[in-house]
Amino acid sequence: MQEFLAKAGILIEALPYIQKLSGKTIVVKYGGNAMINESLKSAVMEDITLLKYIGANPIVVHGGGPDITAALKTYNVESKFIGGLRVTDEKTIGIAQMVLVGKTNKEIVSTLCAKGGRAIGLCGIDGNLIRCKKKTMTIDGAEADLGFVGDIVDVDAHVLDLVANDEYIPVIAPIGSDENGQSYNINADTVASAVAGATGAEKLIFLTDIDGVKDKDGNIIYEMSKKKVFELIEDKVIDGGMIPKVMGCVDALRAGVSRVHIIDGRIPHCILLEIFTDTGIGTMITN
Repeated sequence: MQEFLAKAGILIEALPYIQKLSGKTIVVKYGGNAMINESLKSAVMEDITLLKYIGANPIVVHGGGPDITAALKTYNVESKFIGGLRVTDEKTIGIAQMVLVGKTNKEIVSTLCAKGGRAIGLCGIDGNLIRCKKKTMTIDGAEADLGFVGDIVDVDAHVLDLVANDEYIPVIAPIGSDENGQSYNINADTVASAVAGATGAEKLIFLTDIDGVKDKDGNIIYEMSKKKVFELIEDKVIDGGMIPKVMGCVDALRAGVSRVHIIDGRIPHCILLEIFTDTGIGTMITN
């Protein structure tokens, strides 16, 4: 009987969060080990499907780096890097678009549908969803040409509003186009932040391969403000590759997203544990 009561307690704990999220948009950036490990993949798709059934409107944005790397090897296309960033030449953008839109995206859609969801695969080209321009960067004091890598100019959320507010789950591949119809590969974290801002999302959730943001003693910070992010960067507690991740969170908050979460996608059902329990399992950043 105690086991059954414990299960009932879990459901009651989730009730106020379910009520608050009903009708609200939740953007999930899907990546890391949760895209590779089959059991984790299954758990994430179950979480997203459940969100839809309880009345929330989930939108999935995914990456696909490992799939692109594997495809480039298959086609004997050598990857070039500048400052640790992949150069996307004409051959690479063709393969990236083929893999992200035609393979990775459809696999996610298929898995969601198998779980009982009604998913629809999109990319930034569809309905002029994501307009972008060629990304310019300065690396080691010199301008670097990364090829067909894009910076987002605009997100037209109309198509997402139509789909997500109906019975469907949009799944977005990070490919956009410019005013001339040229395709560009875009960082998936950047796409997730921009989509969350454009749709006025209640939550943006990043699935990562880390526990969350940690303090100087290595303890997870379960909740912190935007102001605290800058303090931790200044104190060099947040450094290296974690800086662009948390700055993406800050950008989303500035764009109107209510809460941004960085959680460990290696934990089964991490999405449910983060948003439907009092303590959560990762870091929540708010204004």
